[in-house]
This record gives sequence, structure tokens and C-alpha cells, in this order.
Amino acid sequence: MTVVAVLGLGEAGGRLAADLVSAGAEVHGYDPVAPSAPLGVLRTSTPEPAVAAADAVLSVTSAAAALAAAARAVPALRPDAVYADLNTTAPALKRELGALVPRFADVALLGPVPARGLRTPALASGAGAAAFADALGPLGMPVEIVSAEPGDAAALKLVRSVFMKGVAAAAIESLDAAEAIGNREWAERQLAEVIGPELLERFVEGSRLHAARRVDEMESACELLRSLGVEPHVAAASRALLVKLAEQHRD
Repeated sequence: MTVVAVLGLGEAGGRLAADLVSAGAEVHGYDPVAPSAPLGVLRTSTPEPAVAAADAVLSVTSAAAALAAAARAVPALRPDAVYADLNTTAPALKRELGALVPRFADVALLGPVPARGLRTPALASGAGAAAFADALGPLGMPVEIVSAEPGDAAALKLVRSVFMKGVAAAAIESLDAAEAIGNREWAERQLAEVIGPELLERFVEGSRLHAARRVDEMESACELLRSLGVEPHVAAASRALLVKLAEQHRD
């Protein structure tokens, strides 16, 4: 039986942990703040015992906590275990993690994890990319190996995010303008005909709900584009709108 440790049992990590249990894995979990763990997950009071037993460790903390989580996990890792960071962050941080962890997998999830769980398509790069695919693929996660270089999967996701978050920002701005002239429902129908009602709702509601996290994602996208010599016109505009949504959510 594959043993998987999940560090971070929030919305995404909790869903992955629950799906892994359903897929037949033995799942150990650690989270210092989550109020509960999914049924069937063996929750530990510190990360070390969760990591020590694992064939694969999934870090689903946050970009800000990724480095600290890895540094704490490394001494407890088995030599043959793969450590995968699933956080959306800049390629530079993934490379830093790759230098810290021997069998490291930079994993980029391409879709809403709370909705798709273990079936969320993933890109993987780094020295541990193949080991990650071998461990998670049979449990139900579609994994595409990008390269042996950490940061490559993260870069591809951020390039994709420029488009996805850009379309979401355009939809929100269009609907806000339509509402101002009293025709939001008409505009919703028009946009839904182009991208589908489900995706439109995901763009609008997801942007509002996860605005704070996506601000960091688009900041990383802007940094990546600038490093590539591409001016981030759309990425910067998307970030600005997400900042506004995050401020409204706090209010």
C-alpha cells in the first residue's frame, strides 16, 4: 500500500487527502491550523512522523510556507521518498526547494482542486518527477512529466495562468460594466454562450473567493514574464483587479 503524507489540510490539501484515502492509499496528514482532518487520514501533531512513514510527501501549504515546510521535513524523509511541492509559486522558489530536497518534484496543478480533487491534471518537473508520477498516477492523478528541472512545471502553469486569470478578469469587468447599465443578466448570457455557464461561474466566483491567493500567483506570473522579456500587460491588469477583489472580500 502506498503511504502518502499531506502537509496542509486546507481546502485543496484536505480534498486530495480524502481522495487518496478513497483510492486505497494510507494517508498521514499534518496541519497546524486546520480544524479537522478528512475521514481515514491519520493526523499527526508534528510533520516529522507523517513524513517519516511516507513514500510520497505532498506539500500543499502555501507559497509563503513552502520553504519552511520543506526544511522541517527533509531530516525525516526516507532516502527513497519523493517530496512534491504542489503550491503555485515562482520557478525560482521551486528551484530553491529542489536544491534543498534530494528527490524533489515541482508539481503544478491545472484546475480547481476542491472541485476535481485527485483527478486534477498535474505537470511535474525535477529529479523526483518520475517518482511522483509513479506514486500518484496509479492512485488516479493524471501526471505529465515536463523535465528534470525544478521550476519548469511552475513556469508552464504561470504562463497558462496569464490566459486563465486574464479571461476571468475580462469577464468580471465586462459584467460589472453591464450591471452599471442595468443589463448584467444579458451580458451573462452572452459570455456563457462563448465560454459556457459553468466556466463563467468558476471565473467570477472563484476570482472573488480566492482573490488573495491569486494576487500572489499573478505577481509571480508578472515576474516570470519580465524575466523572459515579455511585458506583462494582461497579467498586471489581472493582478490589479484581484487586489481590488481581495480588498472587497476583507471588507
